[in-house]
Amino acid sequence: METYLSGIVAAHKADHAATPRDLNDAIRRAEAGPRPRGFRAALERSATEGLALIAEVKRRSPSLGALVGSLDPASLATSYAAGGAACCSVLTDEAFFGGSAEDLAAVRGSVDLPILRKDFTVDPIDVADARAMGADAVLLIAAVLSDGELARCLELASHLALDALVEVHDEAELDRALTLGADLIGVNQRDLVTFAVDQERAVRLAASMPPSVFSVAESGIRGPADAAALASAGFSAILVGELLVKSADPQALASTLIGYDIGRGAA
Repeated sequence: METYLSGIVAAHKADHAATPRDLNDAIRRAEAGPRPRGFRAALERSATEGLALIAEVKRRSPSLGALVGSLDPASLATSYAAGGAACCSVLTDEAFFGGSAEDLAAVRGSVDLPILRKDFTVDPIDVADARAMGADAVLLIAAVLSDGELARCLELASHLALDALVEVHDEAELDRALTLGADLIGVNQRDLVTFAVDQERAVRLAASMPPSVFSVAESGIRGPADAAALASAGFSAILVGELLVKSADPQALASTLIGYDIGRGAA
């Protein structure tokens, strides 16, 4: 049975197969792009004052459709920065999330915050493309990549001076990520098979995060109470998209999601 995740991954792999590219060429193009600005470093600086925020620019989702009638990535990112966000995340998947490299470029041109390219990385070329389009970090989803694929993407990200946010959903994926040396790990509370949100998933996994890992809680964050609870559980940052995008005042809302005391065991 096809799920949201399998359909998205299959589409991305089909795109690569339809337009084969040379990885070395992609790497050269990436190295000619902007020097990354330190995504994890920005989170670490912000987390010295409490819970840090990665604020997301997201136009739509496969389960909900369009989140707002219209979205100006530059204006939204400016509001996030004014509200105290440490970093931005930008969806670049076009077919399923309505994003684009142009959205990422618009955000980079409007704020100094480091940017995560939020997409479904299925090939090392996607890592190179992230830097070429101006991202400072790349998302690697453990559920999408084999150990070998994840290791190769982590190695290339390091070579390109990109930070890699490795996303996990359960203990087995967390163990894989740690074994491969990931030190920036996000726990996605959304099940990528059903897209249902489990509000307790991140809290359950928090205790298994070693102190060397900078931990991020993702998805399903409904407001300041959830942010405070995740900080108390030990997360150093949260990634928030839909809540902020749909807010009438994203700057004010962002300011209520940061600064909470991070519990013992946080990075």
